[in-house]
Amino acid sequence: MNERTLWYVADPMCSWCWGFSPVIEAIRQAYREHLTIKLVMGRLRPGTTEPLTPEKRAEILHHWQNVQRMTGQPFNFDGALPPGFIYDTEPACRAVVSASIVDPSRTFSLLAAIQSAFYVGQADVTQTNVLTQLAKGCGIPTDPFSQIFASDTAKQTTQQHFQQTIQWGVRGFPSIVAQDAKGYYLLVSGYCPLDTLRQRIDPDNLGAEYAPQREIDI
Repeated sequence: MNERTLWYVADPMCSWCWGFSPVIEAIRQAYREHLTIKLVMGRLRPGTTEPLTPEKRAEILHHWQNVQRMTGQPFNFDGALPPGFIYDTEPACRAVVSASIVDPSRTFSLLAAIQSAFYVGQADVTQTNVLTQLAKGCGIPTDPFSQIFASDTAKQTTQQHFQQTIQWGVRGFPSIVAQDAKGYYLLVSGYCPLDTLRQRIDPDNLGAEYAPQREIDI
């Protein structure tokens, strides 16, 4: 039985999580035989109802440019965040949660698809029809996904994810919480390069304990 788990706390509409996408994918591939890696949805801007102001849009795009420079991840800035855009991250988070209910094996695939669609394809991933099509493209059947996405179960489970991030004291995304027989530890808060994360997970090539940054209560 695998006693070690990494909980990846992310929001599909968090630019640093998009920048971190190649890092977490490399970790998933390299450690799949040694660690269980699970997703927890963060709470970047859930329930936002007001459109972005021009000033806030400029601030966010400047932030995205910093992420691109540091991580090399692609962004499409021309026409991004159009007038009237409401930056509500709850639907995208709920879509990933819905995927985890319908087909857990597709969860990370849908997260990546939503990120790419938003940052590169300029898709409005706050819209149900867009999220449903992205799920379909990941091999998730449309009818079960749509039913779960609209259900109270998905909505409540998404809120439980948000509450978990609060309970863990997660204040930024991406974050990684390590769980072993001794407890829970915050390994990463904010963007972290692959080599650094490898050292924190296991500095002696899978032969050692975690190198926790901070023990957390649950």
